[in-house]
Amino acid sequence: MSLKAVLFDFNGVIINDESLHEQLLEQLLLEENLRMGPTDFQTYCIGRSDRACIRDLLAQKGRTLTEAELDKLIQRKARAYEQMLSQMDRLPIYPDLEDFIFKLRRTPVKLAVVSGALHSEIEAVLSRINLLNVFDVIVAGDDITTSKPEPDGYLLAVQRLQTKFPDADIRAESCLAIEDTFAGIAASKRANIPVVGIAHSYPFHMMQRVANWAVDYFTDLEFDRLGLATPPPEQPA
Repeated sequence: MSLKAVLFDFNGVIINDESLHEQLLEQLLLEENLRMGPTDFQTYCIGRSDRACIRDLLAQKGRTLTEAELDKLIQRKARAYEQMLSQMDRLPIYPDLEDFIFKLRRTPVKLAVVSGALHSEIEAVLSRINLLNVFDVIVAGDDITTSKPEPDGYLLAVQRLQTKFPDADIRAESCLAIEDTFAGIAASKRANIPVVGIAHSYPFHMMQRVANWAVDYFTDLEFDRLGLATPPPEQPA
């Protein structure tokens, strides 16, 4: 079956910001008179939505939150994240991402983002690097009530792509996910979507054990292995 869509995770795949989220969560906990443990971020947060991360992180420390309280903490962290990014001259976008995306855009393949991050965060970053309009569908953490490793985000992305492109014959098995975490890889597999594990957050050998295909960099994603002809170089205007 030919490749019809590539579905990108956001944090840790498009933008190298996992350390920023860890800092922000540490600060959030301090403001709640709590402390982040040395393994808390890896255990409760990496690859998961802020809602799932903050809820489980505080529950582990004996703090039960109402949905309203949880919403306030999520929004507080989101504001701090966007403020942090606004102070950066250059965003920590992964090397060769833009070149890979623009090559994909010269093929019939559709593009989507599937992330636990909020729409506001994703759109702020993609707008800043002039990539917002290249994605056909964005599924964010505020679109669904579950978090990776549950497959709901991927299932919704496939559904939205099918609705937007009814003649493209897009199915889960004709898509490819790009993920950097175990939770994300599990989510895509549960949605019956083949997945590339990119070694941004974990070593290559760990990605190789759980993903259908593992790479170190976007440049390792060969178009012939994707079942696509390598697009010709763009001609100067």
